Amino acid sequence: MGTEERAADRRRRAARLVKRRRRISSRRFRALTREAIDGLPPSIAGRIDNVDIVVKERPTAAELRSMGVPPGSSLLGLYQGTPLPSRNSGYNLALPDRITLYRRALESVSHTDEALVTQIRRTLLHELAHHFGIDDDRLAEIGAY
Repeated sequence: MGTEERAADRRRRAARLVKRRRRISSRRFRALTREAIDGLPPSIAGRIDNVDIVVKERPTAAELRSMGVPPGSSLLGLYQGTPLPSRNSGYNLALPDRITLYRRALESVSHTDEALVTQIRRTLLHELAHHFGIDDDRLAEIGAY
């Protein structure tokens, strides 16, 4: 077997292992999400206003399209709502903003529970930045990626 054949064989074996990656239960995922939320710095947690954090298995096709996510890619999280700086006196009796965490996408990039908690926290902080009025361009500018 030549070098290229051995490399191709290793890639096939690795792909099979990734496909067989253990999925955690919904209950365990929610517990890890709670751990990430509870670990937010008080300076951030104290500023969150009228936001629900929900977990879905995966984003819908409409959510992917609305965010401009190309085919074959996915979304780890999504903020939907009115950012704090955009709220005014007319913002009352409003339904909560929503941060959605996509379980399957987060699991696919995290191979241990510790890595998953880290990725959930990172995604949650990213979506909270949008809640605080910080867009993706500004996040990239300040090196948040």
